[in-house]
Amino acid sequence: MKHFLAVSDYSSQEIQDLLDLAIRLKKEYFGRGNPPLLKGKVLGMIFQKPSLRTRVSFDMAMRHLSGDALYLSPNEIGLGKREAIADIARVLSGYVHAMMARVFDHAHILELAKWSSVPVVNGLSDYNHPCQAMADALTIQEKFGKGKKLNVTFVGDGNNVAVSLMHISAKLGWNFSIANPEDYDIRADAVTLAKKIAAETGSKLTFLRDPHEAVRSAHVIYTDTWTSMGQEEESVKREKVFPPYQVNARLVSEAEKDVIVMHCLPAHRNHELTDEVADGQHSVIFPQAHNRLHAEKAILARLFEVA
Repeated sequence: MKHFLAVSDYSSQEIQDLLDLAIRLKKEYFGRGNPPLLKGKVLGMIFQKPSLRTRVSFDMAMRHLSGDALYLSPNEIGLGKREAIADIARVLSGYVHAMMARVFDHAHILELAKWSSVPVVNGLSDYNHPCQAMADALTIQEKFGKGKKLNVTFVGDGNNVAVSLMHISAKLGWNFSIANPEDYDIRADAVTLAKKIAAETGSKLTFLRDPHEAVRSAHVIYTDTWTSMGQEEESVKREKVFPPYQVNARLVSEAEKDVIVMHCLPAHRNHELTDEVADGQHSVIFPQAHNRLHAEKAILARLFEVA
């Protein structure tokens, strides 16, 4: 692994090996503690978008493995505005041992990786959210085990989180379905890639408009905010379109009895997800958030080739 930019870049076995490593590191941490795998290493964290989970989980991931993290705010760098991305990549490569970037434009991540001589991790872009997908898969496997033929359903906007969830589901042989309103489909190039992966693993992909049809036989129901950062000007329009896609008690009752409900957070409660469901017996949204830490430890350890 030179960089970690998309789950689709890796084979099914490589993804599972990373998940197995995450499980091992999580068990170690709650046992005797993680070994100092990244002692002396520094992760530079570049943020265009603010985040609770991304900033704290990567910072703590480095600390758990005895490394350090350096936070770089939007005003300090101005990625692609104040200074060319190629220049930023080459300068930081001489200061830190790896970079994590949370950006608006996926092209910025790709250019950063192109010019960097140290590993680059995609902390989120407008195209995908691969670290979140790793935490999601870790959470799902903790609940249902490995090698199961599961049905994973996303309800809502076909956004960057949906893209990575679709790709990792296909990589692991899970059936993936999505129910979203017209004009809010997953982007076509991501679907084409998912179909190619699914053809190799036997995963079934289903694209629907009706959320009730989508959740039938679902083991996982996943949702996300109706309006993501950078889409604020569309919020009024989206508030009119998405209410039929709310994950509520009725919708959850139509899935499998042991279904789990997931959300990448932050959640707009009683919009895409009701309080009753978020805090209910099927919800795993907080263990899912905590698994970001352990999934990212596995990614960093593998990038540094120390585990």
